[in-house]
Amino acid sequence: MPGPGGAPGISRTRRRHGPAAGREPKKVSSWAQWNVPGHRSGRANVGYRSTITTLLSHTSVRTLILGVDPAGRVVQHDRNAKEVLDPPNGSLLGTHLSDLVVGNSPTGTPLNSLLDAVKSGREATAVLTFKAQRSNPIDTVVTLQPMRGDSDACPSALAILRMPPPSVEQFLDPALMRHALLDETFRQMGATLDLDQLARGLINIVVPHFSNAASLLLLESLVAADEPPAPQADGSYVMRRMAIASDDSNPEWDAKFPTGEVMRFPLDSPHSECMKTGKPIREPAMTTAEAVETAEAWLRRPAGELLSGVSLLLLPLNARGSTLGFIVCNRRKGFRPFDAYDTEIGMEFASRAAIFIDNARRYNRERATALTLQRSLLPTGLSAPSSVEVGHRYLPGSQLIEVGGDWYESIPLPGARVALVVGDVAGHGVRAAVTMGRLRTAIQTLAMLELSPAESLQHLNELMRKIGEREPHFATCAYATYDAVNGTCEVASAGHLPPLLVRPDGSSEFLDVAPAPPLGVGEGLISSRTFEIEDGSMFVLYTDGLVESRGRDIDDGLKRLQSVFDAESVAGSMDDLCKSMLAGAYSDQHRDDIAVLIGRLARIDGGLQASWALSGEPSAAREARSLVAEPLEKWDLASMVDTTQLLASELVTNAIRYAEGAVTLRLIKEGALVCEVLDSSPALPKLLHAAKDDETGRGLQIVSKLSGRWGARRTNGGKVVWCEQPFPRTDGE
Repeated sequence: MPGPGGAPGISRTRRRHGPAAGREPKKVSSWAQWNVPGHRSGRANVGYRSTITTLLSHTSVRTLILGVDPAGRVVQHDRNAKEVLDPPNGSLLGTHLSDLVVGNSPTGTPLNSLLDAVKSGREATAVLTFKAQRSNPIDTVVTLQPMRGDSDACPSALAILRMPPPSVEQFLDPALMRHALLDETFRQMGATLDLDQLARGLINIVVPHFSNAASLLLLESLVAADEPPAPQADGSYVMRRMAIASDDSNPEWDAKFPTGEVMRFPLDSPHSECMKTGKPIREPAMTTAEAVETAEAWLRRPAGELLSGVSLLLLPLNARGSTLGFIVCNRRKGFRPFDAYDTEIGMEFASRAAIFIDNARRYNRERATALTLQRSLLPTGLSAPSSVEVGHRYLPGSQLIEVGGDWYESIPLPGARVALVVGDVAGHGVRAAVTMGRLRTAIQTLAMLELSPAESLQHLNELMRKIGEREPHFATCAYATYDAVNGTCEVASAGHLPPLLVRPDGSSEFLDVAPAPPLGVGEGLISSRTFEIEDGSMFVLYTDGLVESRGRDIDDGLKRLQSVFDAESVAGSMDDLCKSMLAGAYSDQHRDDIAVLIGRLARIDGGLQASWALSGEPSAAREARSLVAEPLEKWDLASMVDTTQLLASELVTNAIRYAEGAVTLRLIKEGALVCEVLDSSPALPKLLHAAKDDETGRGLQIVSKLSGRWGARRTNGGKVVWCEQPFPRTDGE
């Protein structure tokens, strides 16, 4: 029958194991280490401490007390020592410690080093293998403490022997096993929600208190973060080993049964029967031939040695009417095999463990779903003109609720413009995150339609009112559009805190934006204001979690926000500014979600744009064709002259035909070549399909075919019709 896990592989779990009582004795000098400075490397010292911890982890460990003289002879002992230890002549008094230890002599051993340490007045500890009367030699933690006596008859040292029970005495006392499995341990693990950590903790309870080796396996479909695997055609179960542990130092357990391995058990195996029935399976110890046959069936012939003489107990993990997996428990030859009472105790443990595992699994699945949802909704990168630098931060309200409705967005717009948006949906959790995703998708669509900030928020308000008909919700939002050509910023707000404008000299002010109700609350008119922005100024958008908390007034929070900025910090890095703004927020356990968007605003280089005022006469189209050639050659874009001349001619002709008065032609080199024509008519052009015999109506069709994209937007004095051409690829691209 397979050992813990029943399948091949290499284990990578951290285990709690050490030398087991009842195994064949080893020479102590071949592996024991003693705590004398300079005798051990750091890695060996860690392993030595782990060995001691493992030996002392048995619930029924016994403590024996011996008094020894300077030479290491026993001069005093307690009653238990006489009943356990096996001196050569039958009497402990006068017996040298080396005669009680396997593989030792009076000199040149760990025992000798312990005695030397005592003579120097130091306490020392080592692991030695002591002879026992009714069992094989037992690995024992020995501590020698120096003592001072009034006479030579008094011991010079006190030897404290902490000895785990021999194999014949382990797993006998049901009260000890029940206490170790069911009482204190679950109180310590009740708050653990990490599935991997929980699995390791559960297995480290089973070993060494209930079995010599154990592993925990769960259905792969419960553990995998992605879609569960397709069901097996033959009805078998695909399992993943979550943890494995053994109480000995044999590395073969690691080599044969790896943590994290995904396996499919045959239908005739006890593992599949346990999963199918949801009942425990107990198998007697296997003979050597049976162990070899089982190992070969698993394509793991070397595992036959591990399985020989091993008794098996499978404990199903049943929760909410389903079997989530099972725990495989093994006891080696020389230890009491599993019986019906062990099965009863084990099932009580497995039933409780299944509840913890199911809670952890559900929590991890729900948390992963919520985080994936929100992270898919928040932008992974922010875009802006080359003259604008953008920084951002998002901080969830708490570690328990890591999703919320705060969001930020930086949307590049044609003509060296950028839309900066910050919003806050009321509430927390998945519901707020879903509403946030709807608003963010809508704001991106509205931005691409080139609506003004006020118009965009007006449409968002209508969307929130529609959402509120099914599920009451509201949100606040601040929307700003910065034009890097003329250095102006148009700002609108719906129930949101005012943006902070910090000038290059460090002076700051909260922009006075016309107030409006939050989105989804009322039908108030939303209006915008336009501000002149000095190059190098910081534009800060934020949610109320940054400046408001239960223990702080919002006015104090706004003043603290202003204090973060001065002439030096404005010129510093965005990361440093974001850290300074959030300083102190992490310690507030009752904070709201925080979203911050910072933009260092500046106009693009004047050499990257060209503008001309043209008359409203038909000759303006010819003039436009002649004007665009010079800046394109200056920008090393001579190959784009012919196409740009045709596009400029068509846009100017269209403006002259449908608008009155002068028009403005503008070229901008920013990410792409943008050609804009400004006129006084607010009517936006439409792409028409001219008939075969029509002499006109094909201008915008030509623009659409020759440019990468085109569009139009209204301005205070009329409209702008634009088209954009990507730069030609170079040989190095």
